[in-house]
Amino acid sequence: MSHRPPSGLAAVSAALLAMSRHLEVRDVLKTIVASARELLDAEYAALGVPDDHGGFAQFVVDGVSDEQWKAIGPLPRQHGILAAMLHEAKHERLADVRKDPRFGGWPAAHPDMSDFLGLPIRDGAEIIGALFLANKRCSKPEGSCGFTAQDEELLSILAQHAAIALTNARLYERSRELTIAEERSRLAHELHDAVSQKLFSLRLTAQAATTLIDRDPVRAKGELHQVAALAAEAVDELRAAVVELRPAALDEDGLVATLRTQIQVLDRAHTARVTFESQGIRALPAAQEEALLRVSQESLHNALRHSGAEHVDVTLTRHGSGALLRIADDGCGFEPVATREAGRHLGLVSMRDRASGVGGRLTVDSAPGRGTTIEMEVPGG
Repeated sequence: MSHRPPSGLAAVSAALLAMSRHLEVRDVLKTIVASARELLDAEYAALGVPDDHGGFAQFVVDGVSDEQWKAIGPLPRQHGILAAMLHEAKHERLADVRKDPRFGGWPAAHPDMSDFLGLPIRDGAEIIGALFLANKRCSKPEGSCGFTAQDEELLSILAQHAAIALTNARLYERSRELTIAEERSRLAHELHDAVSQKLFSLRLTAQAATTLIDRDPVRAKGELHQVAALAAEAVDELRAAVVELRPAALDEDGLVATLRTQIQVLDRAHTARVTFESQGIRALPAAQEEALLRVSQESLHNALRHSGAEHVDVTLTRHGSGALLRIADDGCGFEPVATREAGRHLGLVSMRDRASGVGGRLTVDSAPGRGTTIEMEVPGG
């Protein structure tokens, strides 16, 4: 059976849609190279994002196995043909890259490449990357280039859209960084205003108990009870603040593992029984995973601190291409419609904002005396 490359407007449209679907820079880079390799029917594709020191900040390949990539060694430098694309903004279409005078060889584990098509990715006047393909999968005379002028034009169109997708992803990541910085600043103020004051009061009360313990043991005992109460309040304040931070584990381990770990910690730390189940969950875009984690943290905080629940059950299940998060407790419940003040206090507005911010939906089912169930549904990538 012969290999037939994708062709036509539908293939181009599929490639462009794939690029626009992701918000993380690394995901965008991977999608660009995979789309380019498939669209132009090449054996290899790569995209390098230059740094300011003659190397590459990121370099993504498609068509090379993980084992082969590790064996190749360090990332390439900005020299030879790569430098021409990055610094001279030149398109390069070569019959045999190995015969070009700028070719400087490659590591022993590097795959053998012959015909070559490459061009810069530009954001206005700035060159933000170099995209190239090698080894067109077609029959071609010895010493000729399988890549055509039409391929070059198609890759140029793809590169223009890649620049937009990559720029949008960078802006998104910068926005997230600013949001995280603002959030950390807010949390620092909260820690100072709440926890620090509690600890200061605790210290003074403990000092008072120390001075009273010999001459007035009864009053000293009362002061020590106050120390215990202040310590418990400080722990609650600290737990509430820390849970707001985006854990590194979300990036490293994914949503399911992160939720499971956090819920195991909460189950040990509280008298209430806290359980977690997940089924059929696939990796979701980072924004959806973070929103689900935030809402679960807020809901668990409310259930464990305000509801008096004995049981809190968290489930995360696949829902179409997305996911459905459900947090149910058997606590005191409340009236969501009538009690606007409770809605603000319990963070329902921010939870709904988090859900809608990633194209999702949040529902709250509660009534006095019959617990609370919060469901958050998010679409997939």
